[in-house]
Amino acid sequence: MRRDSGREGLRVARLDNGLTVILREMRQVRLVSVWCWYRVGSRDERPGITGISHWVEHMNFKGTRTISKDDVTRLVELAGGTWNGYTWLDVTTYFETVQSAALEEMLRLEASRMTDCLYPEAEVERERTVVISELQGGENDPRCYLEREVGGTALQAHPYRWPTIGYLSDLRAITRDDLYRHYRTYYAPNNAVLVVAGDLEARKTLGLVRRIFGRIRRGGDPSPVRTVEPPQSGERRVRLRRPSGAVYLDFAFHAPAAPDPDFATLLVADGILAGGPSVNAWAANSGRGPGKSSRLYRALVEGDLASEVVTALVPSRHPYLYRIMPTAKEGVDPGRIEAVLLGEIDRLARGDIQARDLDRAKNQFLARYALESESVTDVAHQLGFFETIDSHQLYLDLPRRVRRVTAEDISRLARQRLDEAHRTVGILVPAQGAPPPPPAGGATGGPRP
Repeated sequence: MRRDSGREGLRVARLDNGLTVILREMRQVRLVSVWCWYRVGSRDERPGITGISHWVEHMNFKGTRTISKDDVTRLVELAGGTWNGYTWLDVTTYFETVQSAALEEMLRLEASRMTDCLYPEAEVERERTVVISELQGGENDPRCYLEREVGGTALQAHPYRWPTIGYLSDLRAITRDDLYRHYRTYYAPNNAVLVVAGDLEARKTLGLVRRIFGRIRRGGDPSPVRTVEPPQSGERRVRLRRPSGAVYLDFAFHAPAAPDPDFATLLVADGILAGGPSVNAWAANSGRGPGKSSRLYRALVEGDLASEVVTALVPSRHPYLYRIMPTAKEGVDPGRIEAVLLGEIDRLARGDIQARDLDRAKNQFLARYALESESVTDVAHQLGFFETIDSHQLYLDLPRRVRRVTAEDISRLARQRLDEAHRTVGILVPAQGAPPPPPAGGATGGPRP
């Protein structure tokens, strides 16, 4: 079955085995970017196997029955390319960006990864050490620790509440059979999206994809996530004392899912507060500092209260969180930061939104959207990410949705979603003997490579 999106150079099809294929012709460079997405992430886990999706992703770089681990690296490097993968709330993905002449080899690599990964016991134990080390490294970062604690307080039922890296007791207990069972449950063409962008001819490439992936058998349909987060009806607070070189704050508000009409409204509201909103989950891994024209920058950084402030709003299949994360300047009472920050949100709720503020936020989003649509890697990422959580059409429609946002929409959203009843406030203060602060860069709880 074919589903054309109506955009020049973009073709969408679904193979008989359920694999969704998105092809985007971009002939300006002789490169192709191949992304293979799976609709599985930390939301598909349960207590006892938290972190398993991320660990499976690690294992799937260890070679297959037909391609050894060393040959995988050699194939990509010989094609002058780069490759990686990550796991997050809703998705696991792998990619290669290479010279276009190597397209067929990359497709065969991803087809083999979908069906033929091996999971030898020795590699499982090696990766157990790696992922536990990764977890412990995150816990030693006070911002990451605070983010985890606030997320688990703001969300009390939905599986978005546990970290993608998982919990230590689960990582120690997960077996090789657990990993392989998870792999075989979720890695199937009917649970996958294949995206290729770059120097290609869509008709010819679709024929190649059919030959390579069309013979893979359809799998069972994984169980959907049924839990809906109960409404929050009052402010929640978390106060932590940890080794840290600074005081960190984290304000988390319940955010709409990406398909919700309010998602575009919150994007623009975030643009007014922090400037330059983005919907690139991959780039959001390091957080985003505010633009110098934004309200939070002027109020907190220029106001000599915070050394930095980071916001995070990432598209998700289910309702997740919008976060504002300031770092207090030395000697500043975090209560002063909280009062100023909540005052800026109250300005939005009262309708204190000038036309120039609204236009600036929209234009900054549109400029960043255009910038993130230039490279074959970013285009393939965005099309695949949105198709995996909902539909690639949602990504293509975002500029139109953003342009239609009004000041009244933002004021309503601030009253309904950014109020006291729907927020969780976290504060982490240094324990005695605290080390110097880690390098700037914002939140650390994004997608896990």
